[in-house]
Amino acid sequence: MEQQTVSDAGNRTSGRALRIPTAMRRTVLSVAAATAAVFTASAQSDTLLCRTRSGFAGITRESHRTTLVRTTCTAVPLIAAGAALRTCDVEFNGMCRAWAPSFSNRTDDWLQYAPAALMVGMKTCVYQSRSSWGRMLVSDAISAAIMAAAVNACKYSVRTMRPDGSARNSFPSGHTATAFMTATMLRREYGCRSPWFGVGGYAAATTVAVMRQLNNRHWMSDVMVGAGIGILATELGYMFADMILRDRGLLRDEETWSFDRFRRPLFFGVELALACIPGHYDVGGRRISFAQGASAALQGAWFFSPYAGIGGRFAVSRAGVRLDGSESGHTLESLSASGGLCLSYPLSRRIAAGSRIAAGWEHRLACRIDPGTTIGRSGAVIGAGLSLSCVAADNFGFRLGLDYDFAPAVVSGGQHLHRLTLGLGMSAMF
Repeated sequence: MEQQTVSDAGNRTSGRALRIPTAMRRTVLSVAAATAAVFTASAQSDTLLCRTRSGFAGITRESHRTTLVRTTCTAVPLIAAGAALRTCDVEFNGMCRAWAPSFSNRTDDWLQYAPAALMVGMKTCVYQSRSSWGRMLVSDAISAAIMAAAVNACKYSVRTMRPDGSARNSFPSGHTATAFMTATMLRREYGCRSPWFGVGGYAAATTVAVMRQLNNRHWMSDVMVGAGIGILATELGYMFADMILRDRGLLRDEETWSFDRFRRPLFFGVELALACIPGHYDVGGRRISFAQGASAALQGAWFFSPYAGIGGRFAVSRAGVRLDGSESGHTLESLSASGGLCLSYPLSRRIAAGSRIAAGWEHRLACRIDPGTTIGRSGAVIGAGLSLSCVAADNFGFRLGLDYDFAPAVVSGGQHLHRLTLGLGMSAMF
């Protein structure tokens, strides 16, 4: 089985190496198209989502339209970006193996159900939610049926090998789909009481997605598409239940979304990105260049006004090393932490342009490229970036970012690296 895993990963790596230019263009265009769909739907829905609702019948009629907007703004970009990032699966998996090679934890097996357990527990304790018991169970049953049908249809038709070589049912991740489904159920039922229920639910779901990769059970594209399916299934399940039941069993008015254009754009989230280190570098008589890589980051910012604040970023990146123009089989693994000034300018109620400048430290794993040369020097890093952010739903949004890092040289006295990253992030926004 281990030989099968190595062969499968090797085939994917080899194919990727031959298709780098086309794959990168396709990935960038797919992510850009998905992001454009988010921004377009968001701009068109400002008035709809900010409208004050009155009367249960009015809520039911309005929520059908709102659900379509909410689905477009959240689930569709995740599915599109996940499908596009299949070309980078090997790089993201390699980052997990490089930094956590022996990770093994089964917490994700039960954490996927934690948001649903909290929802049922609060309902049992008579903490009123959006729906009665009957309406909630109908909505959740429809959601679970849609999710299970979509996940299993993909698993047994696409038949992607898992990273550990155990089975050909990797795509998409059922654990992640379940986790994001239950998190969306929690937000739909108790988001009217506090936005922190949604934030907590999605934080647990994101933890499940990360652990599925650290446990070497799924590729990055598996968890991205799984997350989108989980959200999509729940939104559709609640929409169908609203169409069937109308105002029966509807106990509370849904949250009224009011997007203040000049709010302080606080956020915390994750970002997945394509990484590129252009040019070549002379090291020990060898000419080194880097293949297309990948990056994953945790980032957040606190704004003391609508326009300025401070933020931080913790990122892991990976890039293949080429020696004298040929693939070497080695990789440059980097881990960085930085912080600095963040700026934002609101373009509309839900869309804002931003920029940042930051400084920090980058740590690298040592890599011996030949008997006399080792690369992987750590050092200070300076970064700057531009972003476009969109509040897609209540306290949930997307960020499209382009970043530049002036990174330390790979060897002492060498040339500094210039790294560009283009990424799409999911954030909790306040």
